Amino acid sequence: MRYVSLFLISFFTITAFAQPQQKNEHILVDGISRQFVTYIPSIISSAKLPIIISLHGRLGTGRGQMGFADFRALAQKDKFIIVCPSGINRSWNDGRPTPAQEKGINDVKFIDHLITYIINTYNGDSTRVYLTGMSNGGFMSSRLACELNYRIAAIAVVGASMAEYVSYHPTKAMPVMYIQGTKDPLVPFEGGEIKSSAGGAVYGHEAILKLWAAIDRCSSTPVTTNIPDNANDGTSIVREEYSNPKTGVKVIGYTITNGGHTWPDGSQYLPKFLVGTVSHNMNACEVIWNFFKGYKLVD
Repeated sequence: MRYVSLFLISFFTITAFAQPQQKNEHILVDGISRQFVTYIPSIISSAKLPIIISLHGRLGTGRGQMGFADFRALAQKDKFIIVCPSGINRSWNDGRPTPAQEKGINDVKFIDHLITYIINTYNGDSTRVYLTGMSNGGFMSSRLACELNYRIAAIAVVGASMAEYVSYHPTKAMPVMYIQGTKDPLVPFEGGEIKSSAGGAVYGHEAILKLWAAIDRCSSTPVTTNIPDNANDGTSIVREEYSNPKTGVKVIGYTITNGGHTWPDGSQYLPKFLVGTVSHNMNACEVIWNFFKGYKLVD
């Protein structure tokens, strides 16, 4: 597969109208009923719709993720489907010893089947399937970028990177984005041993960007942009962009200076002494969607 800019694709003719829907659903995978929440915007076009699969962190749920990383206003405006699945025991088998991993849950297979279900049920676009996730869901997104890359057009990871000791490794070019706070108390920004039940050594923020930049054959030196503390919340942001001018593939990193284990412009879901500070100097949902919509898979 290769990538092309969606900005070169013409828009489709408006043909129909409907009300937006949010539904609780399930599919059977390996004899297990796998739960997920789907948001379908009001349909104003006969075109196939892009799909964002959004993965919760450890102890989260699909329903909680729908509100935590709330893409719904953007989905309604720009017409894409959101899917928020639930992991087994509120965890994902990202290759580390999570509860899902210890139970032998095949979450790569689950997401593969989930993509097929959404495409077939809701006229989803098989060339515009995107993955994002927070924390454990972010680590799972990195795994899927390695092991399900033939179905995924791009990923965006928040508050996570990738474990160094897992069996999978990036082997195929893919547009990726990583967002992490320098004062994340759970996933170390500089890498090393992670402070969670899953444990193990993980790549630091800069290391994971350089790893993907090498796979994507991007420039070795990023273009850097500084975003000041306009929100006056004690955080600021450094954006780094590695790019491959021949393919258009980019590796983008956002360093949230003084940011915690949080979703930028999201809620302070736990006290600061537990997860750190939420930055309001960028809206992660808007940034992620603007990144995703520039890419699709083509034959």
